[in-house]
Amino acid sequence: METLVASSWDDLQNQLFADSWNEEIGRFRSRFAFRGLSDSSYRLETTLIRLGGQYAELERHMLRNFKKYAHRSVVERDSLWHWLSLAQHHGLPTRLLDWTYSPFIAMHFATSNIEKFDTDGVIWAVNYVKAHEMLPRKIKEKLEREGANVLTVDFLLEEINSLHELDLLADDKVAIFFEPPSIDDRIVNQYAFCSVMTDPCMVLDDWLKSYPWIARKIIIPAALKWEIRDKLDQSNINERVLFPGLDGLSSWLKRHYSHKTLAGDLP
Repeated sequence: METLVASSWDDLQNQLFADSWNEEIGRFRSRFAFRGLSDSSYRLETTLIRLGGQYAELERHMLRNFKKYAHRSVVERDSLWHWLSLAQHHGLPTRLLDWTYSPFIAMHFATSNIEKFDTDGVIWAVNYVKAHEMLPRKIKEKLEREGANVLTVDFLLEEINSLHELDLLADDKVAIFFEPPSIDDRIVNQYAFCSVMTDPCMVLDDWLKSYPWIARKIIIPAALKWEIRDKLDQSNINERVLFPGLDGLSSWLKRHYSHKTLAGDLP
């Protein structure tokens, strides 16, 4: 897998938007999903895996009880994918992993934690079109018939609508990228995208080792983080916009007015 190190703000832009030219339509349309992390050593582990213990066995119990106690009106449609997306959105450990179409939003998440400003960050970029070439034939052929590059929850529920049906594909060990339903403005503003492994125990970066040509890691040196953070804030890429509401506003103000010594800088 290709690992790159950004040497400057401009170099980071070039690396993030590399390979975005689409010759067929004559437009710059990237086919990459992006995920920003504040520490380059962090893996692409789901919240379910990070739960520890017998997490694979607990998955269906947690989701069943989430559905039982959550009011039915909060979900647009009674499907596996709507419930998983809603549960992930509200902090339940799931096998979903959050991504974004936007390189700038990935940059935000790589630089939003000022307590990690003395640590290199990372942005993962995965070509979801190439990833979908590894899908089971039935799903891949249907995607091709639709002439689509992206899976939606409506598309998925026609083929897979239970954890059991998803687990039946575990032997194939594939990553599925899909657009979550627009539950609220946070999903929309973050230009959200999700991935799910058919095997709940597989970490995505382990899977990517078998297909190194579809992904790359872009390291953000700690020394660049302040410049990137300040330029993102000036571009209105911040918690206030990405997490609409008082919680996001408070998070933005707290970070915006924090002294640089919190990030490990000497006074």
